[in-house]
Amino acid sequence: MPSPEDALQESRSAYEEHMRTCRQCHFDMSPCAVSKLLARAYNNARRARARTDSALR
Repeated sequence: MPSPEDALQESRSAYEEHMRTCRQCHFDMSPCAVSKLLARAYNNARRARARTDSALR
């Protein structure tokens, strides 16, 4: 299982790459279903990292 930091970086890079390469997202400037799913995964990873950081304090 990846660490929260690794999961965050992987989900962010997947989302950014999709936004660059997807015709609908990049050229039409309208988010597709895949980009919404990837954005949700990124947000979940970001929240998990924040929970981990706050638990360590």
